[in-house]
Amino acid sequence: MHRQPLLGMLDRYATRYPEESSVVARIRQLVESTPACFERTCRPGHVTGSAWVLSHDRTRCLLVHHRKLGRWLQPGGHADGECQIEQVALRELQEESGLAQVELVGCNDELVPLDVDVHRIPARLDGAGNVVETAHEHHDIRFLVLAATGQELVLSEESHAVRWFTEQELMSVTREESVLRMMRKGGPTTGTRECTSQ
Repeated sequence: MHRQPLLGMLDRYATRYPEESSVVARIRQLVESTPACFERTCRPGHVTGSAWVLSHDRTRCLLVHHRKLGRWLQPGGHADGECQIEQVALRELQEESGLAQVELVGCNDELVPLDVDVHRIPARLDGAGNVVETAHEHHDIRFLVLAATGQELVLSEESHAVRWFTEQELMSVTREESVLRMMRKGGPTTGTRECTSQ
């Protein structure tokens, strides 16, 4: 079954973060009940993939200022039928930042997402007020990624800006719990806190 690899990841994630069982159950229900869960047309929601990107020395993280949502967020996007959701995250990362030399960080030879999240995407309207896209949910699977040094960032049409942030800089531009949770789990950090995904 093309959904089985993702279900396996969700099982491993639930073992690591039992306190997040309710959000895992929501994503699992969608994946198990909806063969089209990787398609952006799937409603009431669909699976998406994101990358929480750290610099090679883990002192900075990469965020893009999302053009549609007007917020600093991690690179990520629609699966468009791709069921290897980690590949979706890496593809979106390259498209939104230009970073191609990266390493996916897992755990014990089996990939475990850094974070999972279900969030609502508001309806999108055209200039005349007509609905272009209905409101829906993103069931987002986030992966920890390390970027090799010496790569130039490339701004995509989907974003106003793309840049690296230290922990302190990140705290000054967002209070969004979903983003701060990924920072707590993966870094960057100015202290001695260990990354939980190794």
